[in-house]
Amino acid sequence: MTYVIAQPCIGTKDASCVDVCPVDCIHTTDDEEMYYIDPDECIDCGACEPVCPVSAIYPEDAVPEEWVHFIDINADFFFQ
Repeated sequence: MTYVIAQPCIGTKDASCVDVCPVDCIHTTDDEEMYYIDPDECIDCGACEPVCPVSAIYPEDAVPEEWVHFIDINADFFFQ
């Protein structure tokens, strides 16, 4: 299982989650509108979820239905 960053991150791109991640699995580029969690590196610790100021981070099995496509969006960022 992994955590997933969803739509609320778009445009906010707050780095609080990056600062608390113990395995450095949250990434972005200057051109991206949001952060992404690498599903192969995420250790499912949950440290990122409570610090997100826009509540954009969810366990993969708890992503709201309207944002479930962000599971693939996060993975696709790393496996293109």
